[in-house]
Amino acid sequence: MTRNHPHISRRTALRTVASAALVGVAGCLNNNSGSGTPSDGTTSPDGKGPLTRIAVEGATLVVELSGEADVDQINLIQPNGELFGKRDVAAGAQQVSFEIGTAYAPGEYRVLALKGGETIVETTTELRSEIQVQDVGLYRNNPDKPWDEVYGESETDRIKNGEAFVTVENTGSGPEAITELIFSGDVPNPIENPRGSGMHETDRVVVSPGETADLYSSSFPFGTETEDGMGCSPGGNSGQFTVIVETRVSGNRVTSAYNVQYSGSDDMTDCEVTITGA
Repeated sequence: MTRNHPHISRRTALRTVASAALVGVAGCLNNNSGSGTPSDGTTSPDGKGPLTRIAVEGATLVVELSGEADVDQINLIQPNGELFGKRDVAAGAQQVSFEIGTAYAPGEYRVLALKGGETIVETTTELRSEIQVQDVGLYRNNPDKPWDEVYGESETDRIKNGEAFVTVENTGSGPEAITELIFSGDVPNPIENPRGSGMHETDRVVVSPGETADLYSSSFPFGTETEDGMGCSPGGNSGQFTVIVETRVSGNRVTSAYNVQYSGSDDMTDCEVTITGA
C-alpha cells in the first residue's frame, strides 16, 4: 500500500518525510525545426516546440504541450521498440498522461507527437529508478517518528522497541516499488527470509522519483536475542549489520551497512543502542 502524503493510516507502514513528487525527465527533441526540450526536460527553450515539458508525477508520465501545438496524438514507445500507449490530443488540450505504475521496463522511452498519422516531433526520456538507503533507527533514539500511528499505542512499547525504520530515497527518474526489507548480521534477531515483505502490514511501498519514504519493519530485528543474533551486555557488544531492500522495477537488492553497539544492560528492552554508518 502506498501513500505519498504525510498523513496516513498506520496500516500503510509508510511515512513520506519529504517529497518532490514532480520530477523533470531529461529529453531531446529530434525534429528538424530547431526547437527542442532542454537537458532538464522541463520547458522548450524558445516556447515554440509542441512538447514543452515531460515529467513524472507519482507513477504517471505527464506530457505537456504548448497552446499552439498542432498535434492530434502522442505515442509512448518502450525501450524494446514496442508501443507502450497512445493518447488522442483534443483540440486545445495541453496535457496527456500515461500511467506507468511500477511494472514498466526501465530504460529510454520515445515520445512521439503526431499529426494525421505522421510524426512531427520526437523526444526521448529516461525512466529508471535509483533507490538509496539514507537512514535506519529505533524508537528509543527517534521518538519523533509516528511509531504509535504505525504500530499502535501500548503500555510496554515492546513492539516499537524491537522494530526499526529505514529511510529510502528514489534519486532516479522513474517510480519504484519496495517489496522486501531485511536485516542481517549483528542484530538481536537477524532474519534472511522474513515472513511477508518484512514491512509492517504492507507487501510493497511505492517511492516516486524525488521522494523520500520511511519503511517500518515487521521482523522484530531489535527484539529478543535469538541464537544467531547479537544481544546487549552491560560492558558493551559491537558489531555490524546490513539493511537490504528488494526492489521490483530494477530488480536490485540495495544494501547499506551500519556499525552498532549494544551496552548498559543484559536486556534489549533497557539496552543503549548506538547506530552509525559503516
